[in-house]
Amino acid sequence: MTTNAQAPQKPNSPDLCEPCAGIQRHWRKAPGHAELVQGTHQREDRGNGQASFTRYRCDRCGAAWEYENNKANQHAGWALLQH
Repeated sequence: MTTNAQAPQKPNSPDLCEPCAGIQRHWRKAPGHAELVQGTHQREDRGNGQASFTRYRCDRCGAAWEYENNKANQHAGWALLQH
């Protein structure tokens, strides 16, 4: 019998507001929602090009998000930082 070292991540935390719970994570070009307020922005050089990272905070539930825009990685996109 094998065991999984990491428990699967719940895609929708019960503490998230409905619009945040509906954000598709880790997929480039997925939309956010209207109550996300943009924060800091930075760029990083990657071996295959440049990626940009923008942080957001939800006005409704307070969730902290980061959006990675990296044309070389289709699985970049939204990541929940904390809630």
